[in-house]
Amino acid sequence: MPELPEVETVRRGLVPVLEGQVLARVEQRRPDLRFPLPERMVERLTGRRIVRLDRRAKYLLIHLDDGMVLLIHLGMSGRMMVSQGRPQVVSPHDHVVFETEAGSVVTFNDTRRFGMMDLVSQNALHAHKSLEALGPEPLSDEFDAAYLDQALARKITPIKAALLDQRVVAGLGNIYVCEALWAARISPRRVAASVAGVRAARLVPEIKAVLQRAIEAGGSSLRDYVQVDGELGYFQHSWSVYDREGEPCRTPKCRGTVQRLVQSGRSTFFCPVCQR
Repeated sequence: MPELPEVETVRRGLVPVLEGQVLARVEQRRPDLRFPLPERMVERLTGRRIVRLDRRAKYLLIHLDDGMVLLIHLGMSGRMMVSQGRPQVVSPHDHVVFETEAGSVVTFNDTRRFGMMDLVSQNALHAHKSLEALGPEPLSDEFDAAYLDQALARKITPIKAALLDQRVVAGLGNIYVCEALWAARISPRRVAASVAGVRAARLVPEIKAVLQRAIEAGGSSLRDYVQVDGELGYFQHSWSVYDREGEPCRTPKCRGTVQRLVQSGRSTFFCPVCQR
């Protein structure tokens, strides 16, 4: 599933194509994705001007000139593909097509159909069921060591599980939590409440740094993810620990070997020597 850097990369790729543009044509090719698509979606979107594109956690937010917001989640395999003019080859997995008056076409392709779209009033956006319980954005000033200390207090789950909890911090996923914990030299098995003080102060900037580097690299292409122009992300070539089981730890002077364990059904990669 695309994580924050991948969704942010998609948002940035769509901004020059969609922001300020009028949707001249919208085509809906099926009634649902993971959930039913919004009622009268084509009618409600056609002719609307896109004011701006935002992101909240792993959701794209397309703000329209009538005060509505198109909320999009890419799911496991969703892609937003940009072309000039309508593509000659149509995939059976191209489910929604947006065409602007300028002639740009954005196609939502989703092989597994785990994505979702919803239309919600901007005034009610904060209360949407997908957004209301989300924690702060990890790249925001609100996410700092003091906040993390408070959020993790009395949590007896492993720190890896706590960071994947979207109520603690929004948008983090398996890859970047593994990378950030390795960079901060914190064991993924450590009790979350014990990651306080010096450890929290070390972890927060590493989370931010890992995410920023991933965004600059266009995200990580794992399975289905590509950028809006079809290019792969490149951050997977910079992974320090994720998916490197059995390889030497990259921490200078560390003689450890990357190990894999399963936590909450997800693979965790870490160095048992330098991560404590």
